[in-house]
Amino acid sequence: MFTIEHEFDSTVITLVDEGEQPLQEDVVINNFAECVTLEQLDPRTDQIQKITLSPEQVRDLAAALDLPEGVYQIRETGPQGS
Repeated sequence: MFTIEHEFDSTVITLVDEGEQPLQEDVVINNFAECVTLEQLDPRTDQIQKITLSPEQVRDLAAALDLPEGVYQIRETGPQGS
C-alpha cells in the first residue's frame, strides 16, 4: 500500500509494508525539485535514517529495475540530426 501527498515544496510518497511478517517500517519518499530523500525508522536505534539521491541517481535507479546484471551508463543524446 502507498499514499501520495502533494506538499508546498515536494511530493511525499509513503510506502507501507503489507507483506509477510516480519513487516518493515514505512518508507517516506520526498520528491523535491533538486533531490529525492528516502527516510525510514531504524527500530534498533529509534532514529530516522535518511538517504538523498540526485535526480540522475533516481533516473538510473528506475532504469536499473528493468535491466539484467551488468554495468551501465545512461548518456543523453542531442536532438535528431545533431
